[in-house]
Amino acid sequence: MTTQKNGLTRRQYIAATGAAVAAGIGGMRFADAQTATIRQGYQTNMWGMPTYYLLRSGALEKRGLKFEEFAVPSGNLTMQQMVARQVDLGTYAGQSMILGHDKGGLVGIAVIEQVGKTAAVIARKDLNLKSVSELKGKKIGNQVGASTANIFTNTIAPKAGLQKSDWQEVRMNVNDMVAALAAKTIDAAVTVEPYNAIAEADGIATILTDFSPYDKMPVFMAATPDFVEQNPKAVIAYLQAWLDVARDFKEQPKKVSDVIYKFYTEKGYKMAPETFQNALARVEVNPGFPPDLAPYMQGEAEILLKAKRISAIPDWKKALRPDFMEKAKAGA
Repeated sequence: MTTQKNGLTRRQYIAATGAAVAAGIGGMRFADAQTATIRQGYQTNMWGMPTYYLLRSGALEKRGLKFEEFAVPSGNLTMQQMVARQVDLGTYAGQSMILGHDKGGLVGIAVIEQVGKTAAVIARKDLNLKSVSELKGKKIGNQVGASTANIFTNTIAPKAGLQKSDWQEVRMNVNDMVAALAAKTIDAAVTVEPYNAIAEADGIATILTDFSPYDKMPVFMAATPDFVEQNPKAVIAYLQAWLDVARDFKEQPKKVSDVIYKFYTEKGYKMAPETFQNALARVEVNPGFPPDLAPYMQGEAEILLKAKRISAIPDWKKALRPDFMEKAKAGA
C-alpha cells in the first residue's frame, strides 16, 4: 500500500511470517533480525537504483527485515532526512557522507557502488560544444548540495579553467534537467544516469565528460548512529541482503535491468531497453570497503573543511564502520 508523508512516496513491505519465523537464513534467525522496521531512503536517479532493486528483490524479506521506503530526487536530500532522524538508512556519495557525519553523526556501513562513470557534464547538442572549457558564460543546471554539484564546482570546472564567476548556476533537481535542456532554458547540466543517456539518445544533448577521470565516486550506504546502536543484528542481516543483490547484478544483469527499467517507464521516461542496460552497466555494484577508501575520504574532507562546510576532519573510526560488513560476509 502507498501512503504519503512529507510529500514523499512511502511504502511498507512486511516480511513473510508463519513458517519463515522459525527458519534460519544466512546464520541469523528471523527473530534476531526483526528488531525494527527499516526506514530506507534512496534517490531516484541511477545511483539509487541498486537500492530500489534491493527493495524489490525480496532479499530483505528473506533476511527477516521489514522496511519503509522514502524516495527523493538526490542523495543529499536523503542525508538531510537522516540528520533529522526521519530516515534510518540511505545512499549518497562521499562528500554527502562527510557532511552527514559532521551534522548528524551519520556512519558509513558499506560502499555499495562506484558511480563515476554515471555522472556527466552534458551540453545542448545544438550548441556544438566539445569540452567543459567551452561552458564559459553558459547557464548550467546544477543540483546544489549534491555531490555531483560539489565535484563539478570544486574540481571539474576549475581544471577546465572555469571559476564560479565564469558560468551561471541554475539550481534544479537532476530529474528536471533534460526537460530544461529541451526547452533551452539551460545550456548545460551536471547530471547522472539515466538522464544523460536519455538526453543523448533523444538528440537533446551530448556528453562533454563523465566524472570517472576526476572521481570514482563511491556511493555509501549510511546509517544513523541511533539505528546502528539499537539494531546491530539488523544491520548485519541488511548487509547480507546486499551481498545477495550484488550477485544478481553480476550474474543476472538483465533481470536487474528489467526491474529498474520498469521504474522509469512507469514514470513516463522513454528509452530503449538496450540503451537503459548500457546506462545501468556504468554502475559498479560491489558492497564492501575499497582499500583506497581512507585516503579518498581524507581528501574529500580536506576540501570541505577548507570550504568551511564541515567543522573538523572526521574521526574515521567513528564515521566508517567496516566491522558490520566483515560480520555480514562471515555469516553470509
